[in-house]
Amino acid sequence: MSSSAVILHDYLSWKLALCLFPAVYLLPRIYNGLAKLLQPLTSGLKDLPGPENKSYFMGNVGEILAGEGRTVQMGWTEKYGPVYRYHTMLGSYRLYSTDTRVLSYVVANAADFPKPSDLRDTLGVILGNGLLCVEGATHKRQRQVMNPSFGPSQIRNLSPIFFDKAQELRGILIGKMATLPENTIYQADMLAWLSRAALDVIGLAGFGYDFASLSEGSEADSLASAFNTAFGGALAPNALEMMRTLFPILQLIPDWSERTRKVKESHATMRRIGTKIIEDKKTALLAGAGGGKEAVVEKNSVKDKDLLSLLIKANIASDVAESQRMSDEEVLGQISTFIMAGHETTSTTTSWALHELTCHPEIQEKLRAELEGLPAEGATYDEVSALPYLDGVVRETLRLHVAIECTTRVAAKDHVVPTSEPFVDRKGVKRNEILVKKGDAVFFNMTHVNRLKSIWGEDALEFKPERWLSPPPKASTVPSVYSNIFTFFAGSRGCIGHRFAVAEIKILLFTLVRDIIFEAAIKPEDIETKATLITRPQLRSQPEQGSQLPMLLKLVNH
Repeated sequence: MSSSAVILHDYLSWKLALCLFPAVYLLPRIYNGLAKLLQPLTSGLKDLPGPENKSYFMGNVGEILAGEGRTVQMGWTEKYGPVYRYHTMLGSYRLYSTDTRVLSYVVANAADFPKPSDLRDTLGVILGNGLLCVEGATHKRQRQVMNPSFGPSQIRNLSPIFFDKAQELRGILIGKMATLPENTIYQADMLAWLSRAALDVIGLAGFGYDFASLSEGSEADSLASAFNTAFGGALAPNALEMMRTLFPILQLIPDWSERTRKVKESHATMRRIGTKIIEDKKTALLAGAGGGKEAVVEKNSVKDKDLLSLLIKANIASDVAESQRMSDEEVLGQISTFIMAGHETTSTTTSWALHELTCHPEIQEKLRAELEGLPAEGATYDEVSALPYLDGVVRETLRLHVAIECTTRVAAKDHVVPTSEPFVDRKGVKRNEILVKKGDAVFFNMTHVNRLKSIWGEDALEFKPERWLSPPPKASTVPSVYSNIFTFFAGSRGCIGHRFAVAEIKILLFTLVRDIIFEAAIKPEDIETKATLITRPQLRSQPEQGSQLPMLLKLVNH
């Protein structure tokens, strides 16, 4: 080919690329932006009861963000009933319902109600192509690969790791108490300590990798710091990112903000450590197959049952069907996903359990009396799991304190959703169903459902482990994968690791509460939660310090 022909070819290639750019990149984003602008006109939700629009740009979102979101929405439920809509940005409508028949319908039709694309993009900044971010056939394939890691027998096999790390944490706390002068009470931020222990647990049980987070100065410090920076930054978008969500064409404008820079740096740290974990596991599996990089791994030759071994098997085994394979990016995404889901949520929930025990010392004493029936060392997973009062404490904590308390779904096609009871719309018409049109958003608040007096009784807001001796009959109507509470969601999108989480929380509480008395270090009214993805505690008096839960610790005199 002559030089002039090459130049002409390159010119035409660039010209074709420039012509295709609007179609491939801009047009879908323009379409999505127009769909958002038109949603208030076409929505099936516009005639539902609900609050008046406070702002065309922000809708009712400003009211929710100004306080604890669930409190605002619970107030609207009292005023408008279990089925209503409120306004989001640019006047769009969002369905909110605590009607368990509505919830069950959406959960049962999960494929038709995916997460909205902007939520998936936000989560994807941290989690990559992990289980929480993907939809459809990809989600189904990933879940099928991972299901064996979370069955009852596998959790029992992993329980020695839970005990080891719980006992290590107990030893550290007792050691710190022993170094204090006489008559001095040790104060600890239990959220921070439990976060370290949970990170170690998910590292060993999930990936066969020891973060050694309970050992100060380990590489886990950089991972935890990077995760928290990326996590916090992605959930606190700046004005440009909010405008990009509303008008996707603005994604062409580069974002050079300090916040974005830190999020990118943190994400790079997470990828570096995650990639090292994967490479170490691959090397170990290849060595077990009898050779180096040229060794052939077959699925039956992979004996390890930790999550990462199964993922790597689906990544490199020669006899795994193409439809069941996972890419390197998908494997990396699962590490980030399970660090968040198996670390942040478990440590936060256990912290809330200890908080409730400091608020109710009589419950703590009753629980400790039960725990002392088993030896501090040598108790088994089955023995701890069978303790009835501990079970009630954990269930009641999970009911009242949902780590990830809300989520949003968007209808991928039109649906007529039935309700349990009739309601009256804004036109005065009694209705038994909701017209949810393609593009309409549905918002779930799991904490609100778990605190409904119509289900749990007039004492629904009280911490009462005894209620689980005889749960209310109406609880059976709540869609759930665990204990008729909405905490772990339900259906095909229900939390795959709920057994893992419950076992770890029980073993942590058994090990710590048996030998340590926990007392409040601050007044309960100083504790608040903020509307982010994970409902962490922080102090009203010290918001600049971020998430924390300080407690006073004393040694039990058995």
